[in-house]
Amino acid sequence: MPSYIGDTPRHPATDIPNQEPDMIITTTILTRAAGVAAATAGLLFIGLQINHPHVDANFATTTEYAVRESLKVLMAALAFAGITGMYLRQVKQTGVPGLIGYVMFGTGWLALMSIEVVGLSIIPSLAHSAPGYANDVLAVATGGTATGDIGLFPTVNLVTGILYLAGGLVFGIALFRANILTRWAAALLSVGTVATIGTMVLPQVNYRLFAIPVGVALVGLGYSLWREQRTSAAQPGTSPVSSRLDPAGAK
Repeated sequence: MPSYIGDTPRHPATDIPNQEPDMIITTTILTRAAGVAAATAGLLFIGLQINHPHVDANFATTTEYAVRESLKVLMAALAFAGITGMYLRQVKQTGVPGLIGYVMFGTGWLALMSIEVVGLSIIPSLAHSAPGYANDVLAVATGGTATGDIGLFPTVNLVTGILYLAGGLVFGIALFRANILTRWAAALLSVGTVATIGTMVLPQVNYRLFAIPVGVALVGLGYSLWREQRTSAAQPGTSPVSSRLDPAGAK
């Protein structure tokens, strides 16, 4: 039988003292997590360029290669999660350009992640059995050319690059026009992705330097997204219910 204190029924089977309430996942929490993901991806994007060795079949058999490739897969996954959070936070404000930019830029990161997964799981084995093929794949993946036949990989790599460049440009412009996240980082995202074209016209310049502006932009946008959601959650009068229902996470 239930026991009563005053007029409030208590059920011994369900009324457990000191029980912590279940954690409620709101759009605010998810959006802040996306901000952290974007900033982390940007830091990885910058850090992975430091003292990066020449990539060939010999390097593909080392532990350093495996670590770097694993971090690149993580970086691409975090970047995709981050830009998804950015888009959903301002889906109404960015409109059709935001959708186009998000689809292209997001697909570019997913394609890049797939290439890195191949590099992590397959290339080390090919480096032993078919070093010439492995060298050709790695050369194309790092902006060079292949001397032999490697199938459709050059086309896949080219399409990935186009999606990355065009998507970053359009998505950055859409974020800049929405004027919700920090605008300098949105502008830098557009300029930084387009500047990657310089690797084709300036072959003497280390192509890894072109990743730094995009990395800085992701850090800036990620921090701005995290801070904006933190500020909104701290404002008095914000309703947790409306935060769960509003896809943008805030009005």
